[in-house]
Amino acid sequence: MEDDILEQYRLEAAAAMEIEANKRIAESSDVEMDEMLRNSSLYDLEDIVPALLSRLGPVRAALDGHGGGISLTSKSVQNDGLHLVLDLTGACLSCGAAPGTLQGVKTDLEADEEIAKVSFCSSLLDTFDDLGREFILAHGKVDFV
Repeated sequence: MEDDILEQYRLEAAAAMEIEANKRIAESSDVEMDEMLRNSSLYDLEDIVPALLSRLGPVRAALDGHGGGISLTSKSVQNDGLHLVLDLTGACLSCGAAPGTLQGVKTDLEADEEIAKVSFCSSLLDTFDDLGREFILAHGKVDFV
C-alpha cells in the first residue's frame, strides 16, 4: 500500500515537472524552429547542436534556465548511427547537478533513431570536485572519452 502511494506521488511529481519544463522551453525557444529541427535529419545539417537541443526533453529546461548548453566535440558516422562526443558549456560546468544533466542529455539523445551513442569529453571530469567525479564515474551511466 505504501509503495503504491509513493509511486503515485512519484508519477504525479514527474508529470508536473515535465509540464513546467515544457512551459519553460516554450518560453525560451522558437517552437516552430525546434519542430523543424526535430524533423530534420542530423546527417543533413552542418551545425547539429541546435538540432540536438531540440531533441532534448526536460533536461533542456535546466540547461536553458541555468545558463548552460552543450557543444559538439566530435561526430562520427558508424554502421549503427551517429556517435557523438559532447561537452557542457556555460554554467553547467560548475553545477553540482551536472551528473544528472549528463544522464538526461545521453538518455534523450540516444532515444533518437539516428544517434547510436553519446559520450562526453573527458575534460568535463576536471570540472567536478572529488565527490562529484567519484559519483559520476561510479553511478553516472555515461562514458567519457
